[in-house]
Amino acid sequence: MSWIKPRRRHPAAGYAVLLLGLVIIGVVYAAIAGGGSAASAAMPGGPSAHDIAVGQALFARTCSSCHGMNAQGTSAAPSLVGVGAAAVDFQVSTGRMPGKDFGAEMPRKPVTFTQQQIHQLAAYIASLGGGPTIPSAAQVSPAGADMALGQQLFITDCAQCHNFAGAGGALTYGKSAPALTQSTPTQIYEAMLTGPEAMPVFSDTTITPSQKRDIIAYVTTTRAEPNPGGFSLGRVGPVTEGLVTFLGGIAILVFAAMWLTMKRREA
Repeated sequence: MSWIKPRRRHPAAGYAVLLLGLVIIGVVYAAIAGGGSAASAAMPGGPSAHDIAVGQALFARTCSSCHGMNAQGTSAAPSLVGVGAAAVDFQVSTGRMPGKDFGAEMPRKPVTFTQQQIHQLAAYIASLGGGPTIPSAAQVSPAGADMALGQQLFITDCAQCHNFAGAGGALTYGKSAPALTQSTPTQIYEAMLTGPEAMPVFSDTTITPSQKRDIIAYVTTTRAEPNPGGFSLGRVGPVTEGLVTFLGGIAILVFAAMWLTMKRREA
């Protein structure tokens, strides 16, 4: 090692060490990423090579005109590399994709793909760079969940945009939070994982998988509850109920004033 000592003070020594460190980090990352992909492909029940190939062909026919042939993104649409299967499943299963205007909000629309085609598209996009996976049925099942805790979490993290009953609401800059009345448990879970459009991402370190199940239990139970008082008024809260009461009261007073006036003229 004596030959290293006189070269340690060379001006290029620091750059050489830095370059060597970057090469080592790159090799280690490539090994980990490659091993993860191989393990994912080998997992029972995971996407097969056939599903990925079919998804790639479907993507080329229906999505590449906006997202690019390799999903690298274009001036019209963002890159899909690294978004994960969950993001694809959410966007396509809610009809938001395929879309037309990526600069505007994507409303919920009728779905144009079968569930199998959606999973094949998701498998192809996942093969490009990982990302959140589609949750399993056990992960989204509300059975055994703590609905009371789910209500607390929903009011703390979600009600400001989606309303306390998941009826949706207006946001800033002309945007709006969609209602959760049509969302499936899987779509609710995926939305928390991926943060579509204006929604923030709630990773598993922010809201644990168990807490996500609690939130799903609260949302699905609340929207199925009957309205013993009569009309639900959209379940958008006391502001709407107060407005209806106010307008109804004003109408009653107007009609009462008109009736009294007519009575006085007759007298």
